[in-house]
Amino acid sequence: MSHYKPYLEYKGTDLAWLKSVPSHWKIAQFKRLISINNGSDHKQIEADDGYPVYGSGGVFAYAKDYIHDGESVLLGRKGTIDKPLYVKGKFWTVDTMYWSKILPTANGKFCYYIATTIPFGLYSTNTALPSMTQTDLGSHVVAFPDYNEQTEITRVLDCETTRIDALIRKKSRFLELIKEKILALVMNEQINGNGKFDRLKRMTNVVSRPATIVDSDEYVALGLYNRGRGLFHKPVTLGKDMGDSSFFYVEEGDLILSGQFAWEGAVTMATEKETGCVVSHRYPVIRGKSIATEYLFALFMTNFGDFLLNESSRGAAGRNRPLNINLLLNEKIRIPSPEVQREVKRLMYLKAQADVKVKKSIALLKERRSAFITAAVTGKIDLRGEPA
Repeated sequence: MSHYKPYLEYKGTDLAWLKSVPSHWKIAQFKRLISINNGSDHKQIEADDGYPVYGSGGVFAYAKDYIHDGESVLLGRKGTIDKPLYVKGKFWTVDTMYWSKILPTANGKFCYYIATTIPFGLYSTNTALPSMTQTDLGSHVVAFPDYNEQTEITRVLDCETTRIDALIRKKSRFLELIKEKILALVMNEQINGNGKFDRLKRMTNVVSRPATIVDSDEYVALGLYNRGRGLFHKPVTLGKDMGDSSFFYVEEGDLILSGQFAWEGAVTMATEKETGCVVSHRYPVIRGKSIATEYLFALFMTNFGDFLLNESSRGAAGRNRPLNINLLLNEKIRIPSPEVQREVKRLMYLKAQADVKVKKSIALLKERRSAFITAAVTGKIDLRGEPA
């Protein structure tokens, strides 16, 4: 952003978060640019095809009617409140989303970019489920130029954010390609390999390192995301607040499975960062004995592995399908060759190293994207006349 110049003249404001704006810009409440309206339940008009129904995560259903036709900025009312969406055309929004009419003096995309800079945390209600009110959103004070300048700023922002988003996709795709190569290698060995079939229980050990919980000591418990998205560290907790569960220590290289959601792909391997953390008795932990743990982890990420996890997770209905670890370990797989196991370990190590670098790079790109938008819609930089 260093090559972008500021405006020639600025004027002061009474806003704590924005000390000055270009002298020809206006300062007003957001409702002077958009008219915010409530969404509505879509159950009565849901259809297999038709107009898109938006929730906070984007389109998730279709409807035979629409709530608005045209440009709109969608804003979260409950739950995910900090991810505005820009839409065009005919659409419906659920009752946990606000939709907006763009007023004649405003450029719809410029309003969207403004919305991404709203400090949602300052307005969110102090409840278990974050919420935003129409009043707070509409009363948020913003700065803006005339329509033509809004359009010019939007043109440059569209170009730059598109370029950054393409870089993010390219970096993310690199990680996906490594994963695809690993899974293809694992499945090729299961289908075309020369090894014998044997039960998992003869290739693995179930690991148990009981933790004696001391009231005054601090512990970090682990949780697992589904769909192979890894794990997370829960907040540091005193032993007296750990609850009645039994806990077990984790070490680097452990394969951790969620006892409740393994069927959804909640499986991961512990890294050095997880050594010394704990998991409850609801998380079985295994390690390879005559098979590389990395190969087993990769196997569980394949469609075949997904089948094994689902077959070993029994339940009456819904998502309540606990994993029966004994059933899982009684399943048979083909014993992979040492060469394939070594290659899988090598690729898993490469992916782990690349994952750290790529995620850091993506985080920097997202920061740059956000900073560029903020600078543009608050008048810190002058984008008039800039090439798109």
